[in-house]
Amino acid sequence: MIEGDKIDISKFQEDVKPIDIKYYLIKYSRYWPLYVTFIFIGIIVVFLFHRYSVEEYEVQGSILIKSNSSPENRILDRSNIFSGINNLENDILLLTSKNLASEALKKLHFDVTYYASTNIKEIELYDKSPIRVERDPAFPQMEMGEITLTYLGGEKFTLSREESGFFDFLKAKADGPVDEAILNKTFQFGDTIVSGESRFVVNKLKSMREGEQLSFVLHNPIQVIDDYSRSISVRPINSYGTVLQVSMVTKVVEKGRDYVNALMDSYIIYNLKEKNQMTENTLTFLEEQLQVVEDSLKFVEQKMLNFKVNNKLMDINSEFGGVLGSIQSLEEQIQQIDFELQYYESLQRYLEEKGKDYSDILAPSLVGISDGLLNGLVSRLIEVSLDRRKMLAVVNENHPNVRELDEQITKLRENIFENIDNLVVNTQNRKSRAMEMLNEEDNEFSRLPQAESEYMALNREFKLRENLYNYLLEKRAEAGIARASNISDNSVLDYARRGSLIFPKKSQNYGIAVGLGFFIPLAVLLLYHYLNNKIVDQVQLKNVLRIPLLGTIGYSTKDTNLLVAEHPKSMVSESFRSLRSALFYIASEKKCKKILVTSSVSGEGKTFVSLNLASAIALSGKKTCLVGLDLRRPKLSEYVGISNQTGLTNYLVGKAERDEIVIKTKYDNFYIVPSGPVPPNPAELLLKDKMQSFIESLDDDFEVVVMDTPPVGLVSETMDLMRFSDINLYIVRQDYTHRRYLLMINDLYANDQVDNIYAVFNGLKAGVDVYDFGGYNYGYGYNYSYMRKNEYTGNYYDQEDRKKPSEWLSKLLSKFRV
Repeated sequence: MIEGDKIDISKFQEDVKPIDIKYYLIKYSRYWPLYVTFIFIGIIVVFLFHRYSVEEYEVQGSILIKSNSSPENRILDRSNIFSGINNLENDILLLTSKNLASEALKKLHFDVTYYASTNIKEIELYDKSPIRVERDPAFPQMEMGEITLTYLGGEKFTLSREESGFFDFLKAKADGPVDEAILNKTFQFGDTIVSGESRFVVNKLKSMREGEQLSFVLHNPIQVIDDYSRSISVRPINSYGTVLQVSMVTKVVEKGRDYVNALMDSYIIYNLKEKNQMTENTLTFLEEQLQVVEDSLKFVEQKMLNFKVNNKLMDINSEFGGVLGSIQSLEEQIQQIDFELQYYESLQRYLEEKGKDYSDILAPSLVGISDGLLNGLVSRLIEVSLDRRKMLAVVNENHPNVRELDEQITKLRENIFENIDNLVVNTQNRKSRAMEMLNEEDNEFSRLPQAESEYMALNREFKLRENLYNYLLEKRAEAGIARASNISDNSVLDYARRGSLIFPKKSQNYGIAVGLGFFIPLAVLLLYHYLNNKIVDQVQLKNVLRIPLLGTIGYSTKDTNLLVAEHPKSMVSESFRSLRSALFYIASEKKCKKILVTSSVSGEGKTFVSLNLASAIALSGKKTCLVGLDLRRPKLSEYVGISNQTGLTNYLVGKAERDEIVIKTKYDNFYIVPSGPVPPNPAELLLKDKMQSFIESLDDDFEVVVMDTPPVGLVSETMDLMRFSDINLYIVRQDYTHRRYLLMINDLYANDQVDNIYAVFNGLKAGVDVYDFGGYNYGYGYNYSYMRKNEYTGNYYDQEDRKKPSEWLSKLLSKFRV
C-alpha cells in the first residue's frame, strides 16, 4: 500500500514463523560427503579395534539346589519356621570360595598358559597347544613371565625371553621375572629342566614345524586359585526358584567352559561328601565296637569249649530251657540299654568338647536309637553346623549370618542336653526294671546242678555277645549300603557348552561408529553455523534484516565487472534484469528515477551492483547515468576502464563543467560520471549546494540516475545523499556481511530515518540450491558497533589485498553451501 510518496511497510510485518524443518534438512543434507567420510573413518577405527582387541566370552552353567530339610526338622527349629527351605546365600558363597576353586583346579591344567606367537593380538592356545609343561609339585617353583619356545627339529627346542613389541600394550600376558639359568639353552622333550628356581618337563603332544614358536607362562597356583575364585559369578535365575546360574568371563571359551563344569562337579562332590560324613562316622564307631565285641566273643567261646572238655558234657537238660531263654532275652535288653546309655554319654561328651562345628556328630538313627525328638534335634544341629562351615569358607566369624547360625546352634545344643538328660533318666529306669526281672530269673536258674549251672552261665554270656556282634554287623552293613546308595541333594541342571561374546560388542560398536560418524560432523557444523556471524543464506537474512528484500544477485565467475554488457546471457545478468523489473514498479510516477546503492562496509559489491544495474537499465532503452559518489575510495572508473582524473570532485570544486564530467560509454543510453581525484574533505564537498544542483540538472537529460555511494556503516555522507534518491538499495553479500552489520540499518529503518530502502542479496554462489520461502519477518535490533580496531570496517580506509582461493577449493566449498 502506498500513501503519497511513502510505502507503507506494515504490509511486511508478519508473525514469527515456526522452525522450518525443510530448510534445515536441505541445508545440512548437502554435507553428505562429510558424513560419509566420518562414518567411513569410524568404521575403519572400529574394525582395527576389533582386529587388535582380545575377545571376551561369557560361559554359563546352572545347578539345581534341592530341599534337604524335612518339615519336622523345621518345626523343631523355631527360628526357621517362617523362613525358606533353602539358604541359597550359603551355596552362592560356597561356589565362590577358594576351597572349592582349589578342588576344581586340581582337575585342570591351569597353572601353565600357552600362547601362539603373533604380533596382532594375544591368542591363547589352551587345549590346542602342541606342548604340555608339567611342573614338579614338590619343588618351590618360581613364578615366571612369558617364555618363548622355539622348535629346532627332532626332539630339541630352545627357551628364550620374548622381546617387547609395538603392540604389547594390547596384550594381557604375565609380565614378570624369568629364570635366566634356563634361557638360550637347548633341551629335549621329556627331559627335566632343572635350575635353582625351577623344575619342570616339556612334553610334545602334536607335531610341529621346524622353527615354529610359541610361548608359555608359569603361574603361582595360589594366585590362580585367587583369580578364578573371583572370576566366578553366581546368582539365582529367578526369585522364586532354587536354580543357581554359574557364569564367568573368559578369553578362551573352552577354558572357561571346563572350569565352570569342573566347579559345578566339585560342588556336587563336596555336597555328597558332607552328606556322607555322618555315615562315615557311624562306620568308624561300629568298627571300633565290633573289634571289642569280637575279641570278647572269641574269649567266651574258648572258655565254653574248655569247660565242656573238662566236664565231659555232651548235652544239657532242657528242663530249664524256658528260664534260660528268658534270662538271655533280659540280658540282651539290658545290653541294648547299656549301648544306648553309652551313646548318650558319648553324645553328651562330644557336645561339651566341641565348640561350634558339629558336622562330625553321630546321628542317633544310625545306631538304632529311634527317639524322634532327639533324632530331629541332632539332624537340625548337623544341618546348621554344615551351613556354618560353608559360610566360613568365604567370610569370617564376625559376619552377621555366622552369628545368627551360632545362636541357632546354641539353642539346639541346649535343647539336646535337656533331651539327653531326660532320655538317660528314662533309660536307667528301664534298666532297673530289667535287672529286677533278671534277678528273679537267676533265682529260678540257681536250682540247676552245679556243672550245668556253670555251663549255662557261660552259654548265656556267649549268646549275649553273639547277639550283640550280629547286631553290630547288621548295622555296619546298613551303613555301608547307605553310603554306597547315597546321592547328592543337588544336581547339575545344565553344563556349560558354549560362550556368548560380550567384548567387544561388534554390532553395537559399528552402530556407535555410524552414529558418531554422522553426529560429530553435524555437531561441528551446528556449532560453526551458530558461531558464524556471516549471512550465508536468504533464511538467515530474512531473520536478521527488517527491510524488504527486493532481489538476489548471483555470484559472477567472469573476469569482467561489466557483466551485463559483455555477458548478457549469463545467469547473473538475468538476476540484474529481475532487479530492474522490480525497480520499475517503485516510484513509477517519477520522471527521472534516482536509485542510490550503498552497503554496510567495503567489499559487499555495491559498485559492482551499481554498474551492472545501470547497464541493465540502459539496455532496456532508458537513458541512464551512473554517478560515482564514493569519493573516498573510487572504483567505478577502474571497473569501466576510463580515466578518473576528471570527475565529480573537479566539478564540485569548480574546476570542471557538468558536460565535461558526464562521459558517454560505448554502450547505448549509458553514461558515467566518475568520482574524480580523491579530495581531502569528501563529506563537505557532497554537502555543497552545487551537489544538489548537479543532481537536479540530471533530471532533464536522463530517465534513471544510479548513484554509487560509500558504505552507510562507515561514513556519514551517505545519509545526506539519501535526500536526493527515490529508491535506496542496501547491498548484503553472502558469506561476507556480518549479521551485526545489519543492526544499524534495522535501527534506522525502524525509526523512520530512511525511506524507500530495499535489500539486495549479492554474491549468491552459483550451483547452490535457492531455498524458496514464503513471506518475510521483520523487526529491528539495537546496540550495534562497527569500529573496533578496524576489525569490522572491511579495511575501507586501507587498500585490501585478499587472496582468492584456488579454483578447486572454491568448487569444493561450493558443494557445501546452501
